Amino acid sequence: MNRANLDDLVDLLGRWASGRGPLYLLLAARLRELIDDGVLAPGASLPPDRVLARRLAVGRGTVVAAYDLLQQEGRVVRRQGSGTRVAPLDLPATRAADGVAANPVILHLLHPPDGVRLLTCAAPGAPPPELLEAYQEAFAGLARERGMGLDPAGRPELRAALAAYYTGRGVPTAPGEILVTTGAQQALTLLAGLLLAPGDRVLTESPTYPGALEAFRHAAAVVRPVDPAEPGEVRRERAALLYCVPTNRNPDGSVMDEAARRRLAAVAAERDLPVIEDEVGAELGFSGPPPAPVAAYARGEQVVAVGSLSKLVWGGLRVGWVRAAAPLVSRLARLRAVHDLGGEVLGQLAAAALLRRLDEVRAARARVLREGHDLLVSELRARLPSWTFEPAAGGQTLWVRLPRGDADSFAQVALRHGVAVPPGRSFDPLGGHAAFLRLHFLLPPDELTGAVAGLAAAWAAYDGSERTPSRSPLVV
Repeated sequence: MNRANLDDLVDLLGRWASGRGPLYLLLAARLRELIDDGVLAPGASLPPDRVLARRLAVGRGTVVAAYDLLQQEGRVVRRQGSGTRVAPLDLPATRAADGVAANPVILHLLHPPDGVRLLTCAAPGAPPPELLEAYQEAFAGLARERGMGLDPAGRPELRAALAAYYTGRGVPTAPGEILVTTGAQQALTLLAGLLLAPGDRVLTESPTYPGALEAFRHAAAVVRPVDPAEPGEVRRERAALLYCVPTNRNPDGSVMDEAARRRLAAVAAERDLPVIEDEVGAELGFSGPPPAPVAAYARGEQVVAVGSLSKLVWGGLRVGWVRAAAPLVSRLARLRAVHDLGGEVLGQLAAAALLRRLDEVRAARARVLREGHDLLVSELRARLPSWTFEPAAGGQTLWVRLPRGDADSFAQVALRHGVAVPPGRSFDPLGGHAAFLRLHFLLPPDELTGAVAGLAAAWAAYDGSERTPSRSPLVV
């Protein structure tokens, strides 16, 4: 099994070590589930004992015992010289054999929480009072509704509100230049499906939002990292698309300055290069309204903005959008109608009400984010002083570098101390940034403090084991 497949398997294993019992039983149970569900197909090669043990930060005996148990059950075949392979199985016709998303940031959504503190998916944990009030206003609007409620391009009220929002930020926009989507992830998927052909090259920052990488790979594109603020790097690549997060970037909370935005807009016009500007976190700054988007400096129609209320308000409010030239919006609406005849009406009406209170919503959210950020910074500096990071200008996450070791292996140890963290590889289009972790600061204060305590205990175990390696398997 090559490096890429090993990485995929580690991601698919997810929080395998967070249960009760010996580690080899927990590992065997997760592998059994992947085999029975057809995710690991018959004949698939599994990593050698030592290789998988090293990546999972366990003793080789743990992997050997798990493989031996699965061999006894007839789920794997082990032969000297040919390694370990998944045995032929009769899969029910209803079970898929084409795998699932291997991104650990997405995987935890596919499995119910199990008592582990999740520092994986960065989204607000509970609906704020403003959302409840917005839904009350939306209910009143729904009582006046007389149509079918099917609008593939989005509700007229919300499209008008979003057009006014962008116009106010220096990007003159008409309602016909707005497409409402079921979250920003659908917006990215639609754009990838429309703008990309298999084998096309997509340029992204590194690190960047892993959900975008998943969308581009699903479209069979080739993703390459560049610095979008450096026109020379962009010019050297023959690309079909560039994707960036200029404001409060996920994962490090950085903000692209105005000069870089102007350079990016200029090179997009010069190369006629479509640019997707991800603004999902744009309103999450700690000190007021966001800067003007890249689209405000564009001389043509190359820059397409994608946004959402999921990070500003609540992840369960699945309302996103695309701001683009009207012809592109029309094509996206036709594509969206193939899969989805329109978003949920009540949520769109509530989103329109929230946009009318944007300053108030933003200020309340900024206070919470700043408090969480400052607490996480303080706890990390006190408990893990060897870890390095830059404080964020906004957003919901810190991008943390480990002083030594591998973030994938450390994440496995962290699981055994009750904390799930996404390793940096998930945020890199080439699988780099192996020494980095992304940590969000959205948990309640006591939970966040407890999570850092768990990470500190995990680091003490991990770092200590590297200095004086144990020959006996670790058993919980």
